[in-house]
Amino acid sequence: MYSEIASNKRRSIIFIVLFFVIWVAIGAVVGLLVAASSRHSGNFSWSPVITGLVIGGVLAVGGIIYSLHAGAGLVLRTSGAVPADPAQYPQLHNVVEALALGEGIPKPAVYVIDDPSPNAFATGVSPDKAAITFTTGLLAIMNREELEGVASHELSHIKNHDIRLLLVVGTMVGMAALLASILWRSAFFAGMGRGSRGNQLVIVLFAAGALLAIVGFIVGPLIRLALSRRRESLADVSGVELTRNPAGLLSALKKLQQNDTPFKNMNHATAAMCIDDPLQHHETWYHRLYDTHPPIAERIAALEKIASGQSV
Repeated sequence: MYSEIASNKRRSIIFIVLFFVIWVAIGAVVGLLVAASSRHSGNFSWSPVITGLVIGGVLAVGGIIYSLHAGAGLVLRTSGAVPADPAQYPQLHNVVEALALGEGIPKPAVYVIDDPSPNAFATGVSPDKAAITFTTGLLAIMNREELEGVASHELSHIKNHDIRLLLVVGTMVGMAALLASILWRSAFFAGMGRGSRGNQLVIVLFAAGALLAIVGFIVGPLIRLALSRRRESLADVSGVELTRNPAGLLSALKKLQQNDTPFKNMNHATAAMCIDDPLQHHETWYHRLYDTHPPIAERIAALEKIASGQSV
């Protein structure tokens, strides 16, 4: 367990550095395109390339700082999460507080999303600055034992430092996709202008948008896969170790397996944070290549082995 936590901390640093390198490389390529398109003589100027490197580096640092300091708040806002009123949800607060005490970490902030789809997720940059969110759909169908199982799974993500890793990757991927969209729109309007300069600007904007789109829609998802679906299985096992009761989480996963209600405010960037894939339960092998979760049936089978005294 401790080796996995240490591995997640190392991976956080590795992926932060990787994203910085990717953004700087994109800036350099765009600068190279600018230099090539504006060259009117045999002399080649490296100034646009250096400018691109600097701009790419600044955007990368800005995105990383934002993800570490405000990314969790963004996830909560975009998902429609609101603080869970202790008077309205006393059992939820009691369960989270008791499990946090058992894990030896501070009680995370507790949020609720008004959504009929049963799900839950944890977010934050550290156990000291973490939050757990539950949908009203999940609270409606789970008894206390099952709720304890779900909460223990999410607390395990917090203790294992999975949440920081997912937060940084999700924020940077989302930022790349957003900038790609902005650049493509800019290229469209720039294309309305006349002359060779307008055409050169369109090419540069389109190329920059394409590079960012590759990060946002191809490289980003592949990096999320590199984080490994084992995170969910590890959180299942460590959650059971915390409660010493596999029946709760096992029963909760079986109920989630029957869910076919879409999670309204979830997207591909934040889906990896949820206890159950909120987008859909994939069945075919080519769909599973891009899944952020292992098939829920496999997770249930693993917990059934634990419940019967077998090792997984």
